[in-house]
Parts: sequence; structure tokens; C-alpha cells
Amino acid sequence: MRGVAAKLTNGLNIGSGALASDNSGARIVRITGLKGMKSKRGRQQYIKLGDLVKVSVRKGDPKMKGQIFDAVIIRQVKPFRRNTGERVAFTDNAVALLKDEKGNPKGTQIKGPIAKEAAERYPFLAKIAKFIM
Repeated sequence: MRGVAAKLTNGLNIGSGALASDNSGARIVRITGLKGMKSKRGRQQYIKLGDLVKVSVRKGDPKMKGQIFDAVIIRQVKPFRRNTGERVAFTDNAVALLKDEKGNPKGTQIKGPIAKEAAERYPFLAKIAKFIM
């Protein structure tokens, strides 16, 4: 996994809701945990763009409702700064669901833009994205 070429800000908390922006069947998910990160005991972990998270499906396909999946954050509302000096913010918080530990995406296409930082970090998401911003 590559590093991100931007000064990312902590945009989401554990328990935040997000849109599932792929065609996997889920519509709204809740972030339940952050994978691969550690923090000081008693300190809450924050989630930012390009992080690998655990999500629980809240709305969508009835067979998927309540199931836990891995996901990648592809858009966040909180502005972040790129190395070029520009600030980027999206209109919604969105994730792309993953179907296995290898990181293969569950859906076959992603609706809406994905951040360039997430596309560089996870090239398999860049392949199924409509456009990268």
C-alpha cells in the first residue's frame, strides 16, 4: 500500500454514516472500526480519505442488511490539502465495499468521483471508477 501525497485531515469518526458508492447492493453503511491502525489507549481513532475500515450495512439489499464488510473511504466532506496547495472537499462521505482480504471490490463500478489519493493507494478501485478527481 502506497503512502498518500497530501495532508489528509481526520474527516470521519467511528459510528459515522456513509454512502456505499458502488453497485454492490448496499446503500448506506455505518463505520464500525478502522483496520491496520493503532492509537493510544482510550483515544478514539479517526478516519480519513483512503483508510481501510470495517462497515455495517444499514440500508440496501435485505440480504446484505446487518452484514459486516471491509471498505475503503473514497470521498469525504472535510476539506484536505494537496501538495499543490489546493484544497479539495466532496459533497458526501462515500465508501467502496471490498469482498475479500485481498482487496477485490464487491461492486463492478463506482458511482461518482473518487479522490486521486484513494485511486493511487488502491489501483483496483481506479479501474472500476467512472472518473478520478
